[in-house]
Amino acid sequence: MGFPTMHAYRTHTCGALRATDAGSTARLSGWVHSKRDHGGLLFVDLRDHYGITQIVFAAGSAPFETIDKLRPESVITVTGSVVVRQDGTVNPRLPTGEIELRAATLAVQSAAEVLPLQVAGEEKYPDELRLKYRFIDLRREKMHRNIMLRAGVIASIRRRMIESGFTEFQTPILTASSPEGARDFLVPARNHPGKFYALPQAPQQFKQLAMVAGFDRYFQIAPCFRDEASRADRSPGEFYQLDFEMSYVTQEDVFNTIEPVIAGVFEEFANGRAVTKPPFVRIPYDTSMLKYGSDKPDLRNPIEITDVTEHFAGSGFGLFAKIAASGGIIRAVPAPGTASNPRSFFDKLNEWARSEGQGGLGYIQYEADGPKGPIARNLEADRAEAIRVAAGAKPGDSIFFVAGKKDEAPKFSGLVRTKLGNELGLISQGEFRFCWITDFPMYELNEETKQIDFSHNPFSMPQGEMEALLTQDPLTIKAYQYDIVCNGIELSSGAIRNHRPDIMVKAFEIAGYTQADVESRFGGMLNAFRYGAPPHGGSAPGIDRIVMLLADEPNIREVILFPLNQQGEDLMMGAPAEVPPARLKELSLALALPPKVKKD
Repeated sequence: MGFPTMHAYRTHTCGALRATDAGSTARLSGWVHSKRDHGGLLFVDLRDHYGITQIVFAAGSAPFETIDKLRPESVITVTGSVVVRQDGTVNPRLPTGEIELRAATLAVQSAAEVLPLQVAGEEKYPDELRLKYRFIDLRREKMHRNIMLRAGVIASIRRRMIESGFTEFQTPILTASSPEGARDFLVPARNHPGKFYALPQAPQQFKQLAMVAGFDRYFQIAPCFRDEASRADRSPGEFYQLDFEMSYVTQEDVFNTIEPVIAGVFEEFANGRAVTKPPFVRIPYDTSMLKYGSDKPDLRNPIEITDVTEHFAGSGFGLFAKIAASGGIIRAVPAPGTASNPRSFFDKLNEWARSEGQGGLGYIQYEADGPKGPIARNLEADRAEAIRVAAGAKPGDSIFFVAGKKDEAPKFSGLVRTKLGNELGLISQGEFRFCWITDFPMYELNEETKQIDFSHNPFSMPQGEMEALLTQDPLTIKAYQYDIVCNGIELSSGAIRNHRPDIMVKAFEIAGYTQADVESRFGGMLNAFRYGAPPHGGSAPGIDRIVMLLADEPNIREVILFPLNQQGEDLMMGAPAEVPPARLKELSLALALPPKVKKD
């Protein structure tokens, strides 16, 4: 049977046919998703990018023998009649579920071999297998949906940025090394023996130079390359960010411009989940470290931490009194409704704290007849009550305590807050809670070298500008630096930039750089600033992390088309790979490989 006027492969996609198409002839192409033999009839779910259509092959028909022998994931073209399914056989889960295609002809475009992993079903497979056969893994419904979500998010961001007056530019991929805080990927320059390009860790200097060049509002869906370790929310090797920069803006201008973009994208793809409405709450860094023990607070967790050092200073609880006297701090982390919990609850958390490298986790149970527990037995009653009031705890609650050095105790108290939020089911689901973390310290003390280092972006404007650099203790200087945080995930870092050469040289001098160092490392940007630079600022929300949150995936690999594994390897394409000696010679390179470890 011929259909000469039809397209060679399809008249419709596998997601297009409806009951209104009944009686017509259609041609579909796709993958054999699954087969079901119902005695005399063979039912095939045919899948393409757009959906699934049920195909019926009758025993004895010309194509039956062929389809019966084909393995799943073979690619076929089927032509036949569209018919309405009989009552009781309609599949309401499929948009095409009211019809089926009665096969008249079949062409096999590509027969599949035995599959290393199944596409149909929800079976779990090892990550290494999935990455090696990523092209098959991506056929699975959830993965396909995640990648299409990513494409939709990027398209939405691009549209919203253009509507907000931004212009998209592309910055160089082959560039010079940059002080972004991670290792560069280096590319040997064949025509310049002994010299290397660096892949950009971020388009930081270029986007600032675009402002100096007078373009006012820049953005880019920018690829960034960092030679750093993998973790759940960070892809090794490369990642993408919404990079943007604006001229003649204050910090609040940046916030007010980008908030509707971010909130709008999340609302568009939230599927009913609640999204914080602009303006997002602004939380100073010092406040965030005190109340949440983190500069990436999850505001879905209602627990707030309190400093109770003063209440233990000189108290009868000797351990904490000693820590307070030596300059340490004590933080209180409330645990609502746990005062009457069994001892095992407290012992379990104590063991967890020890597994985290801590000495333990002290606590007070505020039962109806008074405070209980090891700490309460050695603490004055009025102090125990003052701690309860300070921490906002009620009778029936418990309070856990974290004590230690000023630079260590806040972070662990944040881990305790998160642990309790999860253990007690306090973290609200189905919402995206945004905030800005502001007023980051400009500098920090390197514990190993005891030298002053930049704590964030070295190109940020210090609050107070030159006067602050000249008159303040560097460790007290704040910067116009800010992060967007959502549900405990940092989406971006940003800043109002230091556009003054004199302030930049002084800022780097405090961090131990000479003017010659600054000129040699950042001469391009510094020189540009000498010819008239506008005040400017921006940020760079991470595309991968945005999609990860919207897809509700715990690992960033699940929203990237072809990711590397945790060791930075592409198992599918075999990268990184050795290159022939002739190629190394052409690049003026010689290898100095580490000695191989002998195996027993």
